[in-house]
Amino acid sequence: MKIKDVTELEVFKYAHQLTLEIYKVTNNFPKEETYGLVSQMRRSAASICANLACPVE
Repeated sequence: MKIKDVTELEVFKYAHQLTLEIYKVTNNFPKEETYGLVSQMRRSAASICANLACPVE
C-alpha cells in the first residue's frame, strides 16, 4: 500500500488524538499555568504531528 498523505499513517492519527486530548485536559489547569505548563504541553503535543509531516531528509 502506498501512502499518499501523512494523515493516512496510524502513528499520525494517534499523535493527533493525543494533541486533542492534551488540549482538553489542559483547559482545566489553573489560569496561572497558561503561559507555563499548559503552553509547553500543548506545543510539545502539536510538534509530534508537525515532525511527522515534515521529516528531515
